[in-house]
Amino acid sequence: MGVPWTITLYAATADKAHAAVDAAFDEVARLETILSDYAPESELSRLSAAAPTVSPHPVSNDLWRVLDRSVEMCKASGGAFDVTVGPLTTLWRQSRRSGVLPRPDKLAIARAAVGPSTMHLLDELRAVVLGKTAMRLDLGGIGMGYAVDRALEVLAGCGITAAMVDASGDIGVSGAPPGTAGWKIAVPGLRGTSLQTGTDSSLQPKTLLLVDAAITTSGDTFQAVEIDGTRYSHIVDPRTGLGVAGFSAVTVIAADCVTADAWATAASVLGHQHGLSAIEATPDCAATFFWQEDGKLCEARSSRWPVP
Repeated sequence: MGVPWTITLYAATADKAHAAVDAAFDEVARLETILSDYAPESELSRLSAAAPTVSPHPVSNDLWRVLDRSVEMCKASGGAFDVTVGPLTTLWRQSRRSGVLPRPDKLAIARAAVGPSTMHLLDELRAVVLGKTAMRLDLGGIGMGYAVDRALEVLAGCGITAAMVDASGDIGVSGAPPGTAGWKIAVPGLRGTSLQTGTDSSLQPKTLLLVDAAITTSGDTFQAVEIDGTRYSHIVDPRTGLGVAGFSAVTVIAADCVTADAWATAASVLGHQHGLSAIEATPDCAATFFWQEDGKLCEARSSRWPVP
């Protein structure tokens, strides 16, 4: 899936541990052939290539589950999370490489192929209808979380009760390691150079203990571009077609990694004010936001955020 994965677990024997790890990685590899938007032969890419669909397009159980959750997240976030954003993502990647904002005409064409109304799921058929030409679905904000959850399910099926799956920051954990109260997870602080002052500043990482939960961080700390004096994230706002502006990061804790992954993306788009309200309205979900204001780094937490 384009990033390093790490699986840490406790088992009665080395053979049992190796067998469980192999099974979990096999599951991740299988899901990549379904959910990847980079691989042209993936099920997702083939679905996008069929747009506009002449008839309802049946999909696998895994792709259906991810798309179904995506529709739920789009509604819950008021459109801040939208897997139809693919045409805008492609355009924004070009801008990140060139350092030039998208041309208005190209942006208008891409935006015409994006939006909740362009994709319909037919429950009774487990099929998808794509209604616009040049549509491209992008599961970058939810697919990794789904794969983490599935890897944990495979480990549990192998009899593993204490495990951590880390997909380069999308992290899911099951039971606590033996003799501990939970898995120690370092929540990254925000670090970078102030555009206003040119000085370096940071908020230090904090360590949490998690059991049967997931945690995901999203933001522009490592993937940002400055264009015409404005800093933009790699995360695209479906409502504007541009990267989220400003210097920020958000970490979300949820009961599963699909929820944590999707809300980390949506909350990044919504910003700390609207994002906090959305997180507060989501059961079993908590978040901490970092952002820059007047050259200073700021932090805000939702009420359910665990105190380290």
